[in-house]
Amino acid sequence: QVQLVESGGGLVQAGGSLRLSCAASGRTFSRYAMAWFRQAPGKEREFVAAISWSGSSTRYADSVKGRFTIAIDNAKTTAYLQMNRLKPEDTAVYLCAVDLSGYYTSVQGEYDYWGQGTQVTVSS
Repeated sequence: QVQLVESGGGLVQAGGSLRLSCAASGRTFSRYAMAWFRQAPGKEREFVAAISWSGSSTRYADSVKGRFTIAIDNAKTTAYLQMNRLKPEDTAVYLCAVDLSGYYTSVQGEYDYWGQGTQVTVSS
């Protein structure tokens, strides 16, 4: 019922920046949490960042803490992931997800809807 569309991925050199967007549509809701996960070839999907429905609380994986910033625009039901000082190990398909409960959990199973993903490739 809820469609999530990611955008902003691409190819960037190590040390560069990208800004990902995730737009939610197809259902009217206001109190939800949004999160970003990523999956590299041959690896398990891993948590990246999450933000509460209010936008006041965030959670980050240790691997991205201090480099990535998540934000949410509740009016537009859009989440953003600002990625700075990118490293080759950040290369992955990045997926956004929505948890209708509104809590910013890092647990994949708690999320209700997922996008198709956008490719981020960081060259050395």
